[in-house]
Amino acid sequence: MTRALIVVDVQNDFCEGGSMGVDGGADVAASITQLVGTDKAAGAYSQVVATKDWHVDPGDHFADPAVGPDFVDTWPPHCVADTDGAAFHDNLAIAVDEVFLKGRHTASYTGFDGGAASDEATLLGSWLTDRGVTEVDVVGIATDHCVRATALDAVGNGFTTRVLLDHCAGVAPDTTETALEEMKAGGITLV
Repeated sequence: MTRALIVVDVQNDFCEGGSMGVDGGADVAASITQLVGTDKAAGAYSQVVATKDWHVDPGDHFADPAVGPDFVDTWPPHCVADTDGAAFHDNLAIAVDEVFLKGRHTASYTGFDGGAASDEATLLGSWLTDRGVTEVDVVGIATDHCVRATALDAVGNGFTTRVLLDHCAGVAPDTTETALEEMKAGGITLV
């Protein structure tokens, strides 16, 4: 079995001080750096990849300023492509084998929608499969949104999937608990 680590959306806008900052985001960035280290967690991972929200023009994903966000389907502007808000948080100091950019022109919650930064036509699922990956660990921000969606899509794409909860941060307790139940029901191991 070949295992990869998927680091989801550990970006400035999703950490404290960002436009949609999650409590504990900066600590999660640091914990992922500790997990991965310089040796891919002592060789536990054959590949380490990361996803980024990368909004160019995501349509009504960004709330109409006159109406405001509903925090379900519409959100404050965040992770606009090529801005500091879209950059990885400084505490995330790891080497990655590839970055997958999602949500250029639509709402996107799963890393499996993301095209590789090096070749937009290459999607995460096929990239992992081409490298012999059969198992994935998922970490990042936010447990109740993009981590959840990415983990569920990992299972849907045939990968044995774990979510490492010590390396994730959720937006709110209620939605995080619902997401954890959904992930368990979907065949994901929560560690």
